[in-house]
Amino acid sequence: MCILGKILYAMMSTVTLLPIYISISILPTLIYFTPNPDAKALGAALLVTLWFYPLVMGHVVHMDAPEPWQMGFQDPATPIAQGIMDLHHDLMFFMVFVATFVSWMIARTLVHFRASRNPVPEKIIHGTVIEILWTITPSLILVFIAVPSFALLYSLDEVVDPAVTVKAVGHQWYWSYEYSDYTQNDTDSIAFDSYMIPDEDLEQGQLRLLEVDNRMVVPVHTHIRVVITAADVLHSWAVPSLGIKCDAVPGRLNQVPLYIRREGVFYGQCSEICGVNHGFMPIVVEAVPLENYVDWIAQRLEEV
Repeated sequence: MCILGKILYAMMSTVTLLPIYISISILPTLIYFTPNPDAKALGAALLVTLWFYPLVMGHVVHMDAPEPWQMGFQDPATPIAQGIMDLHHDLMFFMVFVATFVSWMIARTLVHFRASRNPVPEKIIHGTVIEILWTITPSLILVFIAVPSFALLYSLDEVVDPAVTVKAVGHQWYWSYEYSDYTQNDTDSIAFDSYMIPDEDLEQGQLRLLEVDNRMVVPVHTHIRVVITAADVLHSWAVPSLGIKCDAVPGRLNQVPLYIRREGVFYGQCSEICGVNHGFMPIVVEAVPLENYVDWIAQRLEEV
């Protein structure tokens, strides 16, 4: 990703925390508008650091796993995940606007209509203009929200003719994966189980409670269909960076589209309470170039 792309991408993520940024910008702004030149320079430096450091440096390395005290999204790796993030940013704009306006109206009401200032209240029963405005305005806001949300919902269910199909099966308490596109019968398909790596077996750099012994490997820039089911109880196959959260139901096949735009290792977890070890069945998806994927498939076929 080019530097400009990183900056634009980080700017969209920064919108998520816009109210917090505005709040902590108040003090540097007040310092900037003081008559003292040194204080003005200090305020300007604080504002530049506050707003531009996260834009330039905040997303140089992609975040595809949860981090301590994380407040925003993980970096999207699929068009669906990007659409979910964009919709969230759009809704944040409306939310900040509505919250600011309502807070201003409440504060204005408390100041101008308190008992000490108006001991005899006005006996106003109806205000036709204001009632029309507060009915039409929320309706228009809902329309602006509905159009992109419906488009996103439609894209979530759209499955393009897939080049790769992977079946994910939830068990208590692990996942199993099956690649059946490369064999003539089900008995010779590529199938393996994926268990969480215990703490005592973790290697340097591996993530606790998120690493598995066998990752689900898929190619980048390829239309993939993930068929999800369960063998015992309800599970949920969820990977935030991929924008996927799909229930695994015993006796039922659910499918989700997947098109990964960049290489990486993406972490998720079962998101449906499925028993005592529900928190110990992570999901790891490794996206590799097509050439590496072909080599991995060939190696797996030799082991069958």
